Amino acid sequence: MSDPQSAQPRAEEHDPDSRWRGVAAEDVDEVAATQSLVLRDRSRRLLGSLLRPHRRTLVAILGVVLVENAARLAIPYLVKVGIDDGIPPMKAGDGATILTWIIGLVLAIVLVQAVARQAFLIMAGRVGQQTLLELRRRLFRHFQRLTPAFHDRYTSGRVISRSTSDIDAIEEMLDTGFDGLVTAMLTLFGTAILLLVLDLELGLIALLSFPFLLWLTAWFRKQSAVTYRRTRVTIAALIVHFVESMTGIRAVQAFRREGRNEELFAEVNDDNRVANENAFRLVGLFMPGIKLIGNVTIAAVLFIGAYRVFDGDVTIGVLTAFLIYLRQFFEPMQEISQFYNTFQSASAALEKLSGVLEEEPEVVEPTRPVSLDTAHGDVLLRDVEFEYQPGRPVLPGLGLEIPAGQTLALVGTTGAGKTTIAKLVARFYDPTAGAVLLDGVNLRDIADDDLRRDVVMVTQENFMFAGSIADNIRLGKPTATDAEVRRAADSIGASTFIEAMPSGYDTQVESRGGRLSAGQKQLIAFARAFLADPAVLILDEATSSLDVPSERLVQRALRTILADRTSVIIAHRLTTVEVADRVVVLEHGRIVEDGTPSDLVAAGSGRYADLHDAWIASLA
Repeated sequence: MSDPQSAQPRAEEHDPDSRWRGVAAEDVDEVAATQSLVLRDRSRRLLGSLLRPHRRTLVAILGVVLVENAARLAIPYLVKVGIDDGIPPMKAGDGATILTWIIGLVLAIVLVQAVARQAFLIMAGRVGQQTLLELRRRLFRHFQRLTPAFHDRYTSGRVISRSTSDIDAIEEMLDTGFDGLVTAMLTLFGTAILLLVLDLELGLIALLSFPFLLWLTAWFRKQSAVTYRRTRVTIAALIVHFVESMTGIRAVQAFRREGRNEELFAEVNDDNRVANENAFRLVGLFMPGIKLIGNVTIAAVLFIGAYRVFDGDVTIGVLTAFLIYLRQFFEPMQEISQFYNTFQSASAALEKLSGVLEEEPEVVEPTRPVSLDTAHGDVLLRDVEFEYQPGRPVLPGLGLEIPAGQTLALVGTTGAGKTTIAKLVARFYDPTAGAVLLDGVNLRDIADDDLRRDVVMVTQENFMFAGSIADNIRLGKPTATDAEVRRAADSIGASTFIEAMPSGYDTQVESRGGRLSAGQKQLIAFARAFLADPAVLILDEATSSLDVPSERLVQRALRTILADRTSVIIAHRLTTVEVADRVVVLEHGRIVEDGTPSDLVAAGSGRYADLHDAWIASLA
């Protein structure tokens, strides 16, 4: 997560056009158009894959919609028959009979329409919710599969934006958008045909408005695509800033950052306001435009139709039905505009989501994994090179062997490569060159489940999940019994403070372990790792937050628990390092000293001896 002191959206979220700065103007349009096509194709692939399992239900839904719209289109024609054949009866009693039949048919059609509508809502709602269920599942699973390198650059606020506001936009489209679009399209084309069938001349007059409708719709579609994409970018920036400011609230308050954060929030909030106002402005131009064209067309048809009725060319029933159909003809255009509002917002959300889902993990699970039934814990880094940024190597070609059962301490200044080695052994990253092997097998070839079972890393940033203390200890071994949880906690000295808490092991951990001290959280993390019982245990500054009494408890536990287990300890406290069988001193990614703690101290000179002397002096 980024520093809360600079809790500001990333450039690509806050200013999506920043990536084009410095690019020749004539190239920008071409590149942007190409990117737009790529985003559209990617979004369609995602939506297609989500809807594909529901093909049969979608066909049934289409059939129901056809029935519903056929019923709707039949009613104006029945009105025409009722007026022309039922009101001026040719024989006494004929009109009443015809009207009775017409009223009965209308009631039957209305009933069919209501049943079809109910069936549509039930089936469409089921498909929509199942689609959203699958999308959320994919997104959550994919976010978990993506490596720490991805999450280092993809802020938690953006993750939340993808999982909430973007999903909500798609849900709105699935719940209401497709219904409006399909109904509108069927009504539009069905009505156009019936207008021509009822009266060709009046139908052609009415359809003269069609080019204007097409032009207005095309303009709205083009403008709204840009506008609604901008709304998704700005709401993501808003969520990013909010989440990161609240996550780092202690640092924000400690450094009196509230004022500056409010200024930054006001900027992104205003960007979102402007983007949404632009979207409403488009709707404000489009919908009245459709209504204006429709009303002018209806007025023209009524004027011409009235003259034709006087001349006897058109019956009153035909003109009445024609005007009802004409009203139905223009109503779908407004439905389509509403759909475009929803569709453009959902399309922008789909673009964001599809981009995340097509993001490939930098650490790829093997297609043909080598199974390790029982890992012994031999670790070998063979000519390992690694760089976080191209051209800036952290490890320039490291060779390091850690025999099974050995406890190795990595010592060195900040940036020497200690934590990088730990992350490579845990396979949070893959080396740029060379290989990391466990029991002679390249980590790239080991199944991810096996690797996570055999290699566990405990860091100084121990995350506490919502739930009880026992649940947090059980994290690495969900099937562990209560007795096993207690033994793990007792083995590292955590049982004393846990049992002193109000509900003992059932005590609920508040947000990020807010009820626990830093030392208590690290002891729980130790118990979590020890319960998992890995072949290789990595402790990255894992005792840095422990007070002296807690550290003494851990020191006593470590000697017993680390026995017969390969362990890598990264620590600046030499009390922790002295537990190790072997110390490796690093500088700029290279090994400058290697030996037992006692041998390196006995040498009387060297970096580790200097560190040891300084530590002894600090205790005086």
